[in-house]
Amino acid sequence: MKTQRFAAAERGLKDIGWLQSNFTFSFSSYANPARSGFGLLRVFNDDFVKPGNGFGIHPHQNMEIISVMLAGRMNHLDTLGYKEVVEQDWVQIMSAGAGLRHEEHNVGDDEVNFLQIWIEPKLQNINPRYQRRQFPREQRRNKLTTVVSNEEGQTHCWINQNAKLSLGYFDAGQTLTYSLNPVNKCLFLFVMEGELRVAGEPLLKREALGIWETDSLSIECTAESQFLLIEVPVNH
Repeated sequence: MKTQRFAAAERGLKDIGWLQSNFTFSFSSYANPARSGFGLLRVFNDDFVKPGNGFGIHPHQNMEIISVMLAGRMNHLDTLGYKEVVEQDWVQIMSAGAGLRHEEHNVGDDEVNFLQIWIEPKLQNINPRYQRRQFPREQRRNKLTTVVSNEEGQTHCWINQNAKLSLGYFDAGQTLTYSLNPVNKCLFLFVMEGELRVAGEPLLKREALGIWETDSLSIECTAESQFLLIEVPVNH
């Protein structure tokens, strides 16, 4: 097993008042040649948006874009005709494909916190699509929940890539084993809350660990913890 730590203090930061973005990989004004992505995971931003503010209409093309809502209420408006509001414990995806435009704003009274995740697609220029689903936290306690995969289904979102995203919400003292395909797959683990021990390494709040060249790993929750696992191809 090989690992790479992504310390919270080493993330890029963009703070423009209404928006605070923490960049794990190069994005916007943050350029770090040593942090250009992890496998086909290209963007992992931990974003905070003040009430009444947001991102105006803008385009996307040939990228799988996933938002994991951690706090607050945010709208979604796009050129496919969708007009939605997502809040804590919702996950939304856009398979941008041949192209779409969208906007999103904090429409609540509290600060929005969401994870913005971009994964390279498997196929280019597909018909764009949008999807959202809710994953209530209490229904996920002490079990790993698949929230995004490459397969269609009624219980998760699906995207145009051989990837899987899973949310964990576990009590202190719980241990779980995660299995993955060791052939051309890597795993990115991010801690939203709490503290974990993975492959003997402690992981604190807002830290991440990249893992590859293994078929399984043990995750020990040394405190009540919420975390995200992203399994993606190493390359095309």
